[in-house]
Amino acid sequence: MKSKIAIVFAAALVALASGCASQAEMVGAGTGAAVGAAVGGGPLATIGGAMVGYGAGHTYDNKHR
Repeated sequence: MKSKIAIVFAAALVALASGCASQAEMVGAGTGAAVGAAVGGGPLATIGGAMVGYGAGHTYDNKHR
């Protein structure tokens, strides 16, 4: 149950950031949240994975402009 709540919370964060987020950042955040939920299974792992994925997408955008 907690994992589902964390996934919804992470998805809400991504949705809020999607107004100014690029496609790479959104894909990174979604993938990171999924990996965090699968590996750690807890809310912090899901949110942490989303943040790491978002950062990776941001770095990708900066290098490929």
